[in-house]
Amino acid sequence: MHVVVRRWRNAAALADALTSRSQEVETLLRGVPGFVAYYAVRNGSDVTTITACNDQAGTQESTRRAGEWVKQHVAESPPGAPEITEGETFLQF
Repeated sequence: MHVVVRRWRNAAALADALTSRSQEVETLLRGVPGFVAYYAVRNGSDVTTITACNDQAGTQESTRRAGEWVKQHVAESPPGAPEITEGETFLQF
């Protein structure tokens, strides 16, 4: 399994958009080939998202779709580029 973690700082507007459009986000990500799971974590004004897919092609596609979605739906107060950590899982419980 492959995982991508995206971390945005000062992204309260992103958290609000994800919350208010959660069904749209779910549909968008479930359409990624090999999609396994998605999590969004809010810590004050910071937002971290975790996407798990069967392979790297899936996480790369999820990153592409996420970037387009953020540009489209958080245009008034866009967060900066996220810090991205991506890799293959080696432990899973």
